[in-house]
Amino acid sequence: MRGSFLDFNMPLKPTHENLSPLPLNGIRVMELGQVLSAPFAGSILSDLGAEVLKIEKCEGGDDARHMGPAFRRGDALNFHLFNRGKKSIALDLKSPEGLKDLDLLLKDTDILIHNLRPGVTQDLGIDGKTLCVHFPRLIYCEISAFGHTGPMSMRPGYEPLIQAFSGLSSTNGGPKDPPIRIGASVCDQGTGMWAVIGVLSMLEKRRHTGLGGVVNASLLETALVWNGQKSEAYLNQQQLPVRHASGHPNFVPYEAFDTLDGPLLICCGNDRLFAKLSAVLGQHQWPADPRFAGNRQRILNKDALLKELCPILLTQSRLRWEEVFEAAGVPCSPIYSLPETLAHPQVEALGLRQAVPGEDFSLTGLPLSFDGVRPAISAGAPALGEHNDLCQS
Repeated sequence: MRGSFLDFNMPLKPTHENLSPLPLNGIRVMELGQVLSAPFAGSILSDLGAEVLKIEKCEGGDDARHMGPAFRRGDALNFHLFNRGKKSIALDLKSPEGLKDLDLLLKDTDILIHNLRPGVTQDLGIDGKTLCVHFPRLIYCEISAFGHTGPMSMRPGYEPLIQAFSGLSSTNGGPKDPPIRIGASVCDQGTGMWAVIGVLSMLEKRRHTGLGGVVNASLLETALVWNGQKSEAYLNQQQLPVRHASGHPNFVPYEAFDTLDGPLLICCGNDRLFAKLSAVLGQHQWPADPRFAGNRQRILNKDALLKELCPILLTQSRLRWEEVFEAAGVPCSPIYSLPETLAHPQVEALGLRQAVPGEDFSLTGLPLSFDGVRPAISAGAPALGEHNDLCQS
């Protein structure tokens, strides 16, 4: 494996530079964000070229500054990741002065995104309905835990809680595992992405109508969409979800298998790929076997097929099988550790890790390119209140 853990903490030279104006240059975003969902949305918009004003509490700022060990200037690493390129303005929104400053900034704001606790914006008089009356062109995006309507709409929530409530945890893992949280914050970050899709859609609508409006997104709705295939199978076909670990309910073989020195994921998504797998393993009789001839038959006879397949795969290393299957056109991949993934030539070639201007560390950049060029990280995360002078303009 090339590289080492330390390599990923060394400053990098930018591999991609912004050669032309980014898509959202000239757009001002106001983010009243805490921790993850709204800050993630703000970071996407910032990377796309928008000016993002991060409104924070005067005392302590965004809670994410303190969620984890101090990394740089007293702030946690995750804060740097999700708040690079933004401008921090510390305001006391419970004071008339703070609300006056906010009102001043809103006059030139195109998009406002927040994930404040339900009821807070109403108490402060900065809810979507109120602000869109005063600022008709404003696009106001509200992110909540359980949604903007319903008996639990006022309840706060967090990633693991939403995964548990939504059924995501119950469908994750293997048949004998307890319910397991998905390791990534798929609800928080997924909701941030839906928020971005929503506000950009409204931005296009405003271009035609001249009017903004309110966009609602929530962690629960995101989780329910991610679990949609299983929900549809239950509601439309009365099929309860079965947990398949690394496998798939609708394809066989389509999961991780042990080899001589580690697991290898094999994905035969159709009968043609299964025929290729059979041929390269010397099992030409499998596609002609009525039990295995079609994918539906293989699903019904999965145990019988795996009883024959698994011993064969144990005879060679995962690297050897990867070479053989790749040559035959059978999709496969070792299950890499995180250091192995980051050191892989393909991952390195993408240039997703980027130097942070003025800092001695790198961060994961935007997973988008425009005309082959990835937007570069424009700046690091701001100090609390670093840009309060904007309130005087």
